Amino acid sequence: MVLETVLDVVCHESAADILSRKGSQVWSIGPDASVFEAVHLMDEKAAGALLVLAGGRVVGMISERDYARKVILKGRLSRDTRVSEIMSAPAVTVGPEESVSDCLRLMTERRIRHLPVIDNGSIAGVLSIGDLVNAVLSAQAAEMRQLKSYVAGHYPA
Repeated sequence: MVLETVLDVVCHESAADILSRKGSQVWSIGPDASVFEAVHLMDEKAAGALLVLAGGRVVGMISERDYARKVILKGRLSRDTRVSEIMSAPAVTVGPEESVSDCLRLMTERRIRHLPVIDNGSIAGVLSIGDLVNAVLSAQAAEMRQLKSYVAGHYPA
């Protein structure tokens, strides 16, 4: 596929590389919390999704999309609905060595926008689709600068 080739050539970064710049801060909630609490936390933290943790392990994800589709559209009450009832489970995760192109491919195939990164059983962070797109755009811009410099004759000898 052409897109995969372009991504592989342009962006050599891994999930760990992106997290090293972005940071490893994650927001989470328990499966027994109410959806109202989850939405309130997402609003407070300006996050589009939360990890759902039970006993320190990722058991799922809850997103604004889950809320809209599984609570609002179904006429449910967010205070009466548990996170476990609407979360996406199991959570799709990657390791820190996963490439940006593989992360993007996985997100596209699974139709998800957030990807937890798990390193030796511990949560290393969460990548969003925006994080990955920004990495690709930054890599493309850097490559364009290098090409322009080369064409203009300003390259190291």
